Amino acid sequence: MKYSNTISALGLSVVVAACSQETTSTPVVQTPTALPATQAAPGNPLFSASNLPHGLPPFDLITSEHFVPAIERGMAINTDEIDAIANNVERPTFDNTIAALERAGEDLGRVLRVYYNLAGAHTNDTLQAVQREMAPRLAAHSDSISLNPKLFARMDRLYQQRAELGLDPESLRALERYHRDFVRSGAMLAEPQQERLREINAELARLSTLFSQHVLAEVNDSAVLVDTIAELEGLSAAEVQAAATAATGKGHDGKYLITLLNTSDQPPLSALSNRALRERIHSTSLARGSRGNEFDTTGILSDTLKLRAERARMLGYDTHADFALENQTASTAAAVNEMLSGIAPVAVANARAEGEAIQALINATEAEPFELAAWDWAFYAEKVRRERYAFDEAEVRPYFEMNSVLVNGVYFAAEQIYGLAFTPRPDLPTYHPDVQVWEVTDADGSSLGLVLTDFYARSSKRGGAWMNSYNVQAGLTGGSKVIALHLNVPKPPEGEPTLLTFAEVTTAFHEFGHVLHGLFSDVQYPRFAGTSVPRDFVEFPSQVNEMWASWPEVLENYARHHETGERIPQELLDRVLAAEQFNQGFGTTEYLAASIVDMALHQLSVEQIPAAADLLAFEAQVLRDNGLDYEPVPPRYRVPYFSHIMGGYAAGYYSYIWSEVLDADTVQWFKDNGGMLRKNGQHFRDTLLSRGGSRDAMALFQDFAGREPNSEHMLRRRGLLVN
Repeated sequence: MKYSNTISALGLSVVVAACSQETTSTPVVQTPTALPATQAAPGNPLFSASNLPHGLPPFDLITSEHFVPAIERGMAINTDEIDAIANNVERPTFDNTIAALERAGEDLGRVLRVYYNLAGAHTNDTLQAVQREMAPRLAAHSDSISLNPKLFARMDRLYQQRAELGLDPESLRALERYHRDFVRSGAMLAEPQQERLREINAELARLSTLFSQHVLAEVNDSAVLVDTIAELEGLSAAEVQAAATAATGKGHDGKYLITLLNTSDQPPLSALSNRALRERIHSTSLARGSRGNEFDTTGILSDTLKLRAERARMLGYDTHADFALENQTASTAAAVNEMLSGIAPVAVANARAEGEAIQALINATEAEPFELAAWDWAFYAEKVRRERYAFDEAEVRPYFEMNSVLVNGVYFAAEQIYGLAFTPRPDLPTYHPDVQVWEVTDADGSSLGLVLTDFYARSSKRGGAWMNSYNVQAGLTGGSKVIALHLNVPKPPEGEPTLLTFAEVTTAFHEFGHVLHGLFSDVQYPRFAGTSVPRDFVEFPSQVNEMWASWPEVLENYARHHETGERIPQELLDRVLAAEQFNQGFGTTEYLAASIVDMALHQLSVEQIPAAADLLAFEAQVLRDNGLDYEPVPPRYRVPYFSHIMGGYAAGYYSYIWSEVLDADTVQWFKDNGGMLRKNGQHFRDTLLSRGGSRDAMALFQDFAGREPNSEHMLRRRGLLVN
């Protein structure tokens, strides 16, 4: 997932990752309290560009105290830059207005990329305090640019004359996008409305920060404490040891702590034989954010939805969904609703069929059969899979050692298809001891950029998997590429290997697809760099990269037993691949449930937004109305911990399956054209990956494929369409 906040101060385009404390030797986490805004740290390393390779931030020199003064300095510089553009007495030209806006904000953008990325990957009390303080101020700074009447007047004059300017296609697109963004930001509103818009934006920034911090705190606070080892029957010895270590770390010597991930479903449920404990874990997971405690997010979400709806109406849209989707390839809420509603009945029917198979197993094997519940699904689905395909995850995981997956799988595929090479750089600083830095060399021998890999879960790191950029390149501004890849794999006890599930392997390939999108960027303007594409297009290239996880020659190279070095047996591999469509009814249904709830919430008017106490009832009603009220399969995220809709995926969680239509079609293109060939990779890179947002997204797909996409490939892949 490329999960991001975009600070687009129109003249400042910064794409960064969006959320306890862990003591390490890294200075970033050593400060217990926030630095007052007026206290500037001497020798602040964030005051100037890094002189490390490719502009890698000097993590060994950065402390949490550095951020407030660096952000304030960056905003002041950016304000002067914008004033110079807006007050320029010369007639507006593309170079002194649009290109100048693209050059502006470099100092602030550099600082914000480090700030936001660390706030998500390795936060602490200080960074969280900085987030709470600076989010409204940054929103106000952005508004001061987008609502600057002189600046808009210059831009509007250029926009009205655009046909006469003789601009190249990318420059024309930049002008049109800036004008559109200003209008969508309220540039044409009357002053009283603009003032209200400023208030809304500041409050939304504050609420978003609170939500992300509450979700992180709640997932840590909701860890399930287990008294005896007997209750953990089914977990591996390493998993039991990890639970014991986690409990000891929280002052519960002799007990065991099951930590939670941000999804509704929790990984231990597939292995734990103790049904009462499974129920406790599942119930705790679903209750997060709605328990009425200090981390309850329902009020934050209700207020956010009301403010979004009010802002959309003020800007001339019926709902926030209409506002959000205008910039996406889907274009309208109606198009998204039609797509989701068309898939939902097929997905639920498949989920119910899977549930019937699980119920039959329960009836046949349990001395006292019971009705299938949500906390039983993963445990018995694993049994069904073992019965059907004669393997379980414990049998497969020894062949998926994490470093081999990365080097001999993810990197090997990139070497074969794109000609890249990866060299570890242990001499360069990181923000945490678990992070590795790699230098990427292009096929011509030139250094393409740096990749940071950060794979282990920790209490200072938000949930999920994502990529982000610490540095971006564009022809206008120069620069280079520093990109990070994040997973949340539980760290095994000291000395134990890190063994992945096949799902985690696929996630690693997915996120590296985002990395490639960033590394290959070759555009003129920063606003179009890398993954700066419509939200419902950004997941497409990353989902394409998942195909190499199961590509025979790639699998053969990385799927080796961590002790013996033997390749995974072909018959076991065949069973793993045959099982890829297993449980797709469940997976598609839980995803669609979250997507449809997201769309429903954002198609409400201000007056229709549920109060905090009514949000879960609204969620339940939406599921019933759409035939998704199948209790054994809850939404992948319930609204109180649905972080996507507080970030860049509001009215946009549908994007994954929308992108998968393009992805499945592209995979078929590769197969039809000879598979893993350098010429195929180069074609994909040249026509699509390198172009970023510099051209219409669907036009880029057609440049690559030479035709319109076909959705049947996606449905067939998921087993939802019979030949």
